[in-house]
Amino acid sequence: MSEVRFFNRELSWLEFNARVLHQGLRKELPLLERLQFLSIVTSNFDEFFQVRVASLKRLLNDNPSFVDVSGLSTQMVLTSLSVRAHQIMRTQQECLMSDVIPALAAEGFVYVNPMQYTQEQTDFLQGVFKSEIYPLLTPLRTDMEAFPHIKNLSTYGAFMLNPIAGIKVGSEELKGSDDLPRIAFVEIPGGLQNVYWLPTSNNKTKQFALLQDIVTAFGTLLFPGFAVEETLLFKVARDADFAVDEDSGSNFIHAMEDVLIQRKSSFPVQMTCNETSATILKYLMEKLELGEQDIYKVNQIIDPNDLMDLRDVDNAGKMSFERWEHFYPADLPEEEPYWDTLKLHDKILHVPYESYDPVVKFISDAADDENVLAIKMTLYRTGRDSPIIAALERAAQAGKQVIVLVELKARFDEERNIAWANELEQAGVTVIYGLKNLKVHAKILMVVRRENDTIRRYVHLATGNYNPKTAKLYSDISLFTANPQIANDATQFFNLVTGYSTLQNMPTLGMAPVTLKSRLLSMINREIERSTPENPGLIIAKMNSLTHEAVIAALYKASQAGVKVLLNIRGICMLVPGVPGLSENIRVISIVDRYLEHARIFYFQNAGTPELYCASADWMSRNLDRRIELMFPILEKAAFDDVKSILDTYFADNSNAMELQSNGSWESVTCDDNAEILQAQSVLYKKYKALNDSRPKSEQVQFEVRRK
Repeated sequence: MSEVRFFNRELSWLEFNARVLHQGLRKELPLLERLQFLSIVTSNFDEFFQVRVASLKRLLNDNPSFVDVSGLSTQMVLTSLSVRAHQIMRTQQECLMSDVIPALAAEGFVYVNPMQYTQEQTDFLQGVFKSEIYPLLTPLRTDMEAFPHIKNLSTYGAFMLNPIAGIKVGSEELKGSDDLPRIAFVEIPGGLQNVYWLPTSNNKTKQFALLQDIVTAFGTLLFPGFAVEETLLFKVARDADFAVDEDSGSNFIHAMEDVLIQRKSSFPVQMTCNETSATILKYLMEKLELGEQDIYKVNQIIDPNDLMDLRDVDNAGKMSFERWEHFYPADLPEEEPYWDTLKLHDKILHVPYESYDPVVKFISDAADDENVLAIKMTLYRTGRDSPIIAALERAAQAGKQVIVLVELKARFDEERNIAWANELEQAGVTVIYGLKNLKVHAKILMVVRRENDTIRRYVHLATGNYNPKTAKLYSDISLFTANPQIANDATQFFNLVTGYSTLQNMPTLGMAPVTLKSRLLSMINREIERSTPENPGLIIAKMNSLTHEAVIAALYKASQAGVKVLLNIRGICMLVPGVPGLSENIRVISIVDRYLEHARIFYFQNAGTPELYCASADWMSRNLDRRIELMFPILEKAAFDDVKSILDTYFADNSNAMELQSNGSWESVTCDDNAEILQAQSVLYKKYKALNDSRPKSEQVQFEVRRK
C-alpha cells in the first residue's frame, strides 16, 4: 500500500477555514469576536469559490483526466470539497442562528425576522423602506430576451409574482404565464446600513431588523398590480481567476481594466441562498447552470458580515476582546528622524503589537528631508487614504527622485492600485507597472541620503504590505537597517526590477524566482549534512502556506536524516507529518487568533552557527517560482534574539494552537493539568506592553497656583 505524501491543496485550505470556524464556536470568547470569526468564514469562502473552485471547474473542463500530486482527480476534489464546505457552512449557520443570535438576545440585542414584526414595527419599517430604501432599488424582470445580470457577491431578493385579478394595464388585464413563473430580482443596496433599530416597548432590550429582510418584506411595493407569492434571498460567486494577457502587446492598464470587466460577468461558480422558495431556487439553478453541489443553503442571514454593524452599539466593549494598544517602539525616537539610530543598530518592528507609525514616519521624514535624494519602494496592497502615498507624492513634488513599483496584478486590489499608479504619476513619481509574467510581491523600501561627503542608504524590508490599516490586524515583522551589504543588494534589486540589469550576485538577500528557492533547499540540505545523532539538526519555520513539492520533499529527507522540523503554518499545508519512515520528525501546528498571523520566519540551526531569515514569500510554488519575492537575514544579535524569541513563542502556545495529524485532521494542543496555559499572541502583547511601561517617561512640569 503506497503512503500519502501530499495532502490536496484545496482540501487543506478548507481545514484552515474550519479552524477559523472553530474560533467562532468557542463559547469562552467574547460574543462579537465569535461573530467576527463566523463572518470571516463567509469572506474566506467567497474568495475560495471565486478563485480556487473556479480554476478547478475550468481544469475539469480542459483536462478531465488530470490527477494531482495527492492522487485525486479534479472531479474527486470538487466532490470532496463540496461535501466538506457544506459541512463547515452548516456548522457555521447552526452556531449563528442557534447560539450567537440567542446569546445576543440575552445581552439585550434581539434580531427580529419579518414574521415577528409587530404592527408598530411594520409601520415603522414601511416608512423607512419608502423614504430610504425604495429610491435605490431597481427591479429586474426575468421574462425578457436576455436574463438579467447577477453581480458577483451582491445579495439579491428574488420575488415570484402573480397578477392580482382585475388589475389592468391600459385596456388589458394582467395575466400570468402557465409555463414559466413570473420572477423578478432586486439587488440589495450596498451603500446602506445593514442593521435598523426597531421601536419597542421593552426598555431592557434593543430589537433590530436587517436590510435584506426589509427589502423582501416590503417588496410588494415594488410591483403594483402583483401579489408576491414567494421570495428568496441569494448571492452568487463568479469566476475571478483571470490573468491579464501580458503578451497581447496592448496597453497594460487597459488590459488590466478588461480583466476587471470580465470578472463582473464571468461564469457563476456557487450560490448561497435561504430556503424560502424551492421554485425560485430551481429557476435560478437552471438559468445560472449550477448543480446541487454548488448551492449552499442558509437559515435566514445570507452574510453574517451584515451583523457586524453591532460593533457600534454602546456596550459592544463587553462583548469584544479587551482593547490592545499598538505601542510605539521603546528604542525609536518619536520626534527625531531615525537616521542616527539606524547607523548604530538595526531595528525590528513587530506589528500590530508595535505601532506601524514608524514605517509611515520613516517615509514621511524621507520626503521632507532636504538631504534625501531618492526613495525607491514596492507597493502591493496599500489600502485607502494611504499616508504613504501622500508622502511619496510630497517627495516627488519636492524634486526628489521617487521610484515606485506598483503591482497592478494584486488580486482584488487591481482597481485601487491602478488609481494609485495614476495619482502617483500625476505627482511626478516614476511608476513601474510590475514585471511581465511575474507578480512583484517583495516588500522593500530604500532611502538614499547625502550625509557629509558620502551617500548612505537606509533600507526597510518586511513580511507584510505597506498598508497602515491591515498593519493593525495582521501580525508581521519588518527590519530597518543601514547595513551596507543589505543596501548594496537592495540597490541591485531595484536596478533589476526597474531596468535591464541582469541579476548580479546578491550575497545577503534571497530573491525569487532566481535564488530564494535554491537557498532554502541548500540550507535544508546543509542541516541534513551537519546533523548527527548526538546533535540533530533543527529547522523552525513559520509561514502562511506550504505547498511547494520540492521543498516538502527536502523536508521529508531532513526528517529521515534525523533533523527535527517544527512548522507553524496558518493556512494550507500539503506536507503530511508524523508518518514513520517519512516525516516522523516533523511537527506542524497552526494558530488562529485575534490577529491574522502573516509573518514568515525561517530558522536553521546550522550545527551551532544558527541563521535566521524573514521573507515576503511562503513556501509555495507561486511564491518561489512565479513571483518576485525577497528573503532577508536577521544579522545583528539583538535583532536575532528578538525574532527567535517571537518564533519560539508560537511553539509554546497551548491555548489556541492546533496540530496537524497524519490523517489530515487537526487536534487542539493541550497542556498538562499543572502546566501554565500560554496563548502566544497574549504573551507577545504583554511583552511589548512591559517594554512600553519600562520606557522612561518625560518629567512633567508641575504648576502651583498661589492663593491668598
